[in-house]
Amino acid sequence: MIDSITEHHTIVLSTYVVDELKRVTKRKFPAKYDLLELFLRELPFELVYTPEKIDKSRYPDIRDAKDLPILVSAIIEDVDVLISGDADFSPIDMEHPEILTPKRFVEKYS
Repeated sequence: MIDSITEHHTIVLSTYVVDELKRVTKRKFPAKYDLLELFLRELPFELVYTPEKIDKSRYPDIRDAKDLPILVSAIIEDVDVLISGDADFSPIDMEHPEILTPKRFVEKYS
């Protein structure tokens, strides 16, 4: 499935997302950490940098402040679609980027 998606789309990951993924994997699934590293080495993606300082007043409200860096990275990098299964992104009403669950992205763009 990844090959099919990357054939037509560019995956963009922010430093915030990659760092969080590594931290959580190391804490919850330490035996799988090497597999994550391998996956990230093999996955074709563009890495973008999450700003360290964010002026919250410039961006839409999001219930969980820990998710704001993800939203800000997507906006700054002008991605077309923000894919997240996190329900905190659902109520955000904005045209760009389009916010979709993984399932909805596959249904709409596959």
